[in-house]
Amino acid sequence: MDFSAINPTVLIASLMVASTPILLAALGELIVEKAGVLNLGVEGMMITGAVCGFAVAVESGSPWLGFLAAMAGGAVLALLFGVLTQLLLSNQVATGLALTLFGLGLSALIGQGYIGIKPPPVGDVNFGPLADIPVLGRILFRHDIIVYFSLAMVAGTWWWLKSTRAGLILRAVGESHEAAHALGYNVIGIRLAAIAFGGAMAGLGGAYLSLIRVPQWTEGMTAGAGWIALAIVVFASWRAGRVLLGAYLFGGVTVLQLNLQAAGLAVPVEYLSMSPYLITILVLVIMSSDRRKALGAPASLGRVFHASS
Repeated sequence: MDFSAINPTVLIASLMVASTPILLAALGELIVEKAGVLNLGVEGMMITGAVCGFAVAVESGSPWLGFLAAMAGGAVLALLFGVLTQLLLSNQVATGLALTLFGLGLSALIGQGYIGIKPPPVGDVNFGPLADIPVLGRILFRHDIIVYFSLAMVAGTWWWLKSTRAGLILRAVGESHEAAHALGYNVIGIRLAAIAFGGAMAGLGGAYLSLIRVPQWTEGMTAGAGWIALAIVVFASWRAGRVLLGAYLFGGVTVLQLNLQAAGLAVPVEYLSMSPYLITILVLVIMSSDRRKALGAPASLGRVFHASS
């Protein structure tokens, strides 16, 4: 096996790109779960965002309109989940799983006419001489704007949850929706806003896959990324900084696995293929046990709220 074929600088730069869609989706789900809602439909929202963004980008010739359309598509699908769970009081786990199946089917239908088509390109941000710095230039200054946006969102999410009144209210709703309702806060409205934000972020992550990372439309191209994002939120103990670490670790494992294959190490791809399903089982086990309290989960996560209660 020839390890000299693996360039550490390129490996680190590649993992940042590979981690971006998962990081965006995980940050959105973090806000949703901080509000006390468990949405297992991240995979469905990501794939919907991927096809909506791709279709609009191809038809308009603008990738930026594609990103906006992806966010809108993910938010609409998320609000469907929100109406069913927050207004009609359906089961959050079952509705989230149904949302994923619906998103996968809808995206396959919409994407039939876009197979084999290339989207308009998205160039890297021009940092001038900084991009020519040895090692650091390749790692830090040769990426597209969405990579930098995802990093800014980590810092922004951490600051918003920790230091703003709106973030405090959101966390209060997630910890005790009865107490927040008694104080006069619109629990359902706050949760619907959080759900819409989570859907928009998942949709943006999906569009990053179809417009930048691949870039093309392929049915089922998210390949479990939404499930990984869900797991990262749990393993990060619902903290934004740890979400970044978890996303980059998973992205690093994915990129490293490909590099090891190129270097001659036989790593069965089936292990990565089965991982989303194993992680889903693990997440459901944690959500149904007392272990989630030790991890720091919001106290009202997954619990049904009724204004008359």
